Amino acid sequence: MTARLYRDAHGVPHLRAADPLALVHAQGRNAAADRAWQLEVERHRAQGTSAAFLGPDHLDWDVFARQARIADTARRCSAALDGPTAAWVRAYVAGVNEGLRQHAHRAPEFAATGLAPGRWEEWTPLALWLSHHILFAGFPGKLWRDKVARALGEHAVHLFATDGLPASGSNGWLVAPERTEAGGALIAGDPHRFIETPGVYQQIRLSCPDYDVVGLAVPGVPGIAHFGHTGGVAWAITNSMADYQDLYHERLRRTPDGVEALGPDGWRAAEAHTETVEVAGAAPVAVEVVETARGPVIIAGADGAGAAVSLRYPPRVTGRLGFEALPALLRARTVDDLDRALDSWAEPVNVVLAADTAGGLLHRVAGAVPARDPRNLVRPVPAWEPGHEWRGWQPLPRAEIRGSAVMANERGLAGPLGIEFCAPHRAGRIAELLADGADWTADRMAAVHTDTLLPSARPLLDLLAELPGLGPRAAELRDELLGWDRRMAADSVTAARYADLRSAVVRRCAAAPELAVLAAPDDLPPLFAPWLSATARIGFALEHVLAGGLPGTDPAALVRAAVEELAAAGPTGETWGDRHRLFAWSALPAEAAEPGPGLAGDHDCVLATSSVPGVTDVSARASAARLVWDLADRERSGWIVPHGAHGRPDHPHHRDQQPLWLRGALAPVVTDWNRLTEEHREH
Repeated sequence: MTARLYRDAHGVPHLRAADPLALVHAQGRNAAADRAWQLEVERHRAQGTSAAFLGPDHLDWDVFARQARIADTARRCSAALDGPTAAWVRAYVAGVNEGLRQHAHRAPEFAATGLAPGRWEEWTPLALWLSHHILFAGFPGKLWRDKVARALGEHAVHLFATDGLPASGSNGWLVAPERTEAGGALIAGDPHRFIETPGVYQQIRLSCPDYDVVGLAVPGVPGIAHFGHTGGVAWAITNSMADYQDLYHERLRRTPDGVEALGPDGWRAAEAHTETVEVAGAAPVAVEVVETARGPVIIAGADGAGAAVSLRYPPRVTGRLGFEALPALLRARTVDDLDRALDSWAEPVNVVLAADTAGGLLHRVAGAVPARDPRNLVRPVPAWEPGHEWRGWQPLPRAEIRGSAVMANERGLAGPLGIEFCAPHRAGRIAELLADGADWTADRMAAVHTDTLLPSARPLLDLLAELPGLGPRAAELRDELLGWDRRMAADSVTAARYADLRSAVVRRCAAAPELAVLAAPDDLPPLFAPWLSATARIGFALEHVLAGGLPGTDPAALVRAAVEELAAAGPTGETWGDRHRLFAWSALPAEAAEPGPGLAGDHDCVLATSSVPGVTDVSARASAARLVWDLADRERSGWIVPHGAHGRPDHPHHRDQQPLWLRGALAPVVTDWNRLTEEHREH
């Protein structure tokens, strides 16, 4: 297979080959060369074997991966691929294995752990994809609502709406051709994820006689799934927040023949076997893997019997992950081509914006959402009761675009498909900014990407303004906050003071005796703790909490006590950026993990650098990439990632994009081969 590798000034790989199979082989080889350790970690996570070298902190994930049957589901989906797609994925895997043999020794983490890179199978990319996205639909939120209903009653289930706890989200928007300076549509993307080193997205170009595509690839997965520009058509996605996974309360019993589960038609045999999870520095752990007619059991009862919870998710049911869409996306030239490709999409369920050079526009949901009883969306349902079965698939909404369109995980296009969505602030603010003018350019998009207005601050500030009889220091602090422009700027002292007040209110609310039951320990796996934290839930839902309704809480009294407390402590002089610092996760970091640079923004800003009010001001979730696709001229497009193109810590392109990312700038997308440097020719 003949392929050539070029790089731009930021080390972004541009791959050129004679045909699609040679090209995807080169993509796999390059992923292994640039991201060898990342690929090894993600392969082990998908298989549930990461604790064997990363230690006990990773045991909870490995147990879940085994119980949820991620690897087995990937094998099923791989076996069901059509012939051409299967051959394409195999070529990628062959490239990965070749690249690991040739380049993995350069990654210092292998020597540090004594680990040798393992062999990839043809199903491994599918397992990585599922591992990355199985929590995207937020099924642990059903465990939270179940906990609230049991503790406070059914009426309290929706009192913590944010509209929803941010589990994963993004911003995206499209400006139609008639509102741009050059007369071609502009598409912006801004996926928000937990920030990792190296990042989850890899800037890349894939070129062969059949297509020439730039975009963001996921290392370990062939093609370009979420954000791409083929020259003729471009697209971007956000998490739809659709609900497409169900949890079932199961009743299990042991018999001489194995395990049985109670369903609507009585007791039926369940599949069961035991697997062993190796743990570095600790004893191995035996994990019983049980699967009922609903799905794999992810929360086991005592001794594998009694009460349990199973997970039903589309790829496990259908044997489809949607990989057939990946090569079709690369071949797309128009929005109609893209639309047809997305009909094969399955996991995760996304909202998509797309445009082509002929003026075609697309705004739709892509994926697989089961049709079932609305109660399934709220909390775990009894497996033994009839009526909770899946009954086919939901029709997927789409909408006409007039002037512009925004997608920011709000209760918008995908509203009929879910129950909890992100607050509408980001979507509303982006729409407000886009309403200004009809001469948009790619360069102007930076002002939208980096907007720091915090609309969700208003309810707390309004309540603060109405408080009578504050002490002198508290009154002074109140006046300072009421004069604040509500921008979470990194250099703002008042933004930090607002965050202090917000956290103090959240902690006081969470400490209410009537809510203590929500903080009580439970027997649920620690993996789900972020979804089950009462303090975090109150923090993200604060504006709704301040409207009243939570047992034992008086919003005005909470705010009064918090502002008096904060005023008595006195000013610290810290800015928001002093405290709101980036924390990037890394498997085996080269040095002790410390918070990184200070950030502007907050979880309800367009510049969505999320903290957890009441818990921490540190930001572990932010823009995993930013981009603007220009349909009038692809070379006027731009992109950026939080760190750099290369995964090796000692590489000059490991972190060279971070200064641009921090100030909201984009690196240029270079497509002129004469401006690139050839690095390698593969035969």
